[in-house]
Amino acid sequence: MNISISYRLCGSNLRKCLSRRLQGDTFNRYYCSKSSSTDQSRVVQLKNKLACGPSFQDFFKSSEKSYGACIDEYKEYISECTTALSQKVYFETYGCQMNVSDTEIAWSILQKAGYSRTHELTEADVVLLVTCSIREKAEQTIWNRLKHLTALKKRCQKHKPFLKIGILGCMAERLKTKLLEQEKLVDVLAGPDAYRDLPRLLSLAYGGQKASNVLLSLEETYADVMPVHRTPEGHSAFVSIMRGCDNMCSYCIVPFTRGRERSRPLSSILEEVRMLSDQGVKEVTLLGQNVNSYRDLSEQSFICSEGRTQLSRGFKTVYRSKQGGLLFSDLLDKVSQIDPDMRLRFTSPHPKDFPDEVLQLIQERRNICKQIHLPAQSGSSRVLHAMRRGYSREAYLDLVKNIREIIPGVSLSSDFITGFCGETEEDHQQTLSLVREVGYNVGFLFAYSMRKKTHAYHRLQDDVPAPVKQRRLEELISVFREEAAKVNMALIGSTQLVLVEGESKRSSEELCGRNDGNVKVVFPKTDLPLHSEKPQMVPITPGDYVLVKVTSANSQCLRGHALIHSSLNDRTTSENLLNKQTI
Repeated sequence: MNISISYRLCGSNLRKCLSRRLQGDTFNRYYCSKSSSTDQSRVVQLKNKLACGPSFQDFFKSSEKSYGACIDEYKEYISECTTALSQKVYFETYGCQMNVSDTEIAWSILQKAGYSRTHELTEADVVLLVTCSIREKAEQTIWNRLKHLTALKKRCQKHKPFLKIGILGCMAERLKTKLLEQEKLVDVLAGPDAYRDLPRLLSLAYGGQKASNVLLSLEETYADVMPVHRTPEGHSAFVSIMRGCDNMCSYCIVPFTRGRERSRPLSSILEEVRMLSDQGVKEVTLLGQNVNSYRDLSEQSFICSEGRTQLSRGFKTVYRSKQGGLLFSDLLDKVSQIDPDMRLRFTSPHPKDFPDEVLQLIQERRNICKQIHLPAQSGSSRVLHAMRRGYSREAYLDLVKNIREIIPGVSLSSDFITGFCGETEEDHQQTLSLVREVGYNVGFLFAYSMRKKTHAYHRLQDDVPAPVKQRRLEELISVFREEAAKVNMALIGSTQLVLVEGESKRSSEELCGRNDGNVKVVFPKTDLPLHSEKPQMVPITPGDYVLVKVTSANSQCLRGHALIHSSLNDRTTSENLLNKQTI
């Protein structure tokens, strides 16, 4: 307790002060001139007692009842934060998978500080929103939610007088002044690199202050914070491996809200993945703003190594080539060896960081999913140059060709932005033609939203009208769905290994999961044999691997019927036995 510490220091300082006074020249001259030798010996004895005597801390140890009575008497003057065990925190997470991971980190820190967690807003003493600033629409969602929560806070003033509202993540860093001083909607702000400071910030908030820390760090990776994973049914989990981004794409706010790239030490990542494997997790997704530019410089031997940035052919960066450290291929190699029956995915990568070494490793390891997210953003070389993406349309298509040669049957997904600064109708048509030429399974498509602080905000004009952006987005979505339907329908008749996630949203009689290519697969709920040679039937549960025969498909998902329980290691054996039975 802070009070105990204060008394201990007070007692110690008082003892030292008295000792110094007794040893002072003035005191000794005055006292010795008027005292006998007996009196002087008593002074010596008193000095000795002061040097080794009890402190105020010892007094409190022997007077616990009195100390407790003191706390009870003055508890109304003590900050609410001194009893964090009584506080319940409620999280709402918006945006990307990194925010899901950040929520787990923030909760781990608060849990160690004595907070408990609730999943009911009405029970909360602290409401924390983990936010996203990547697009204007995402921020508007948060503003609307904040107004609702502020109104709720006013209505609950009588029975929840100490309710606190906080903003975490990218929006906290970007809009600190507006959130705290202008709109006055929140009590606590913590940027992506300030989650360790949450207990202190909440303490200040309970003391009546507006508390914020949005400083960005060149070193923070939360490597020593073990996240409290909350995975659906416990079968999958996200593991953050690096933070920040150095690419400085002209449209992107991430380098300004999350800072420069820094990678988490390999040893701490391996420790977390092993822990998840021991818990029975069947799929881990490695996370980072530029996940495949991972570079561990935590050890001196790594810093001095000869590892140099290996870019995809025809790609370049806005920064100098980096040297030393353990690279993404080293990490992928080590992680994939932990549990051969646990799937590995990673997101979000940059196309520039796919050297052949990484692609060959993906092909060789059975548990690394044969699915790659390859954000294109545009199909026009002119627009890509304005976006500062570091590649042309031709270089991107060459990379796609190389990926498919090294990893046959690979599934590709992508990101696209319509209506970027200066985009013409011809540029838009080139984007549509790129989608048709590549053929993606999954896409994340958005109309351009200009963000302050970015290169585009300072140097370019947001000159494409909103209706044109929207029309182009709708056209892009239409073409994307057409091509995704073709890609998925090509899988009809195939057998897919599916990791079961749970019941389908549309029917309690159906289950759904995802195949290796990250495409949703829906199939009827049924019991299946554990082995094709044994008649024992076992229900399908979330976290199971099952083989599914695909019978139909559309742009969104595959449909079929389950055949047998399986695993990553036993897939080939199960398929061979099923083929023999069919014959």
